[in-house]
Amino acid sequence: MGPPTPPPTILFDGFCNFCVGAVKFIIQRDRSKRFRFAPVQSPVGQRLLQEHRLRQEQLRSFVLVENGRVYEKSGAALRVARRLRGFWPLLSMLRIIPRPLRDLCYTLFAKRRYALFGKRETCILPSGDIADRFLL
Repeated sequence: MGPPTPPPTILFDGFCNFCVGAVKFIIQRDRSKRFRFAPVQSPVGQRLLQEHRLRQEQLRSFVLVENGRVYEKSGAALRVARRLRGFWPLLSMLRIIPRPLRDLCYTLFAKRRYALFGKRETCILPSGDIADRFLL
C-alpha cells in the first residue's frame, strides 16, 4: 500500500479579492471538507507550483491539483463546481462547450479580475474553523 493520496488542493492568488471570495464560496459549499487551499504566494503554494512545473505568472485565478494531476482555467472551475452542494454541480454540463472557447472566456475574465474586484494589500490569512483547510 502506497502513501495516502493528498486531498485535492486549490492554488489561488491570495492577493486577489475575487479569488479569495471564490475560496470562501467553495468553503461554504464543500460540506465534506474535501478541498484544501494554498495561496500561490505561500511556501506550500510555491512548492506545488514547482512540483507541477507551473509558473506563478501563468495563474490567472486558481489551479486544482488532484491525484497528481493539474487542472487549470475552466477545467479546474468545473471540477470544483461538480463537488459542491446545491445546484453548482449542474455547471459541469458546460463541458459540452469546447474547452478552447471556455478557456478563452475564463482568461478574458481573469485578466480583468483586479480591475473589477480589486487587489488586497496582504495575502489572506485564514483563522478560526477554516484554518486547518489551508496549506501555508
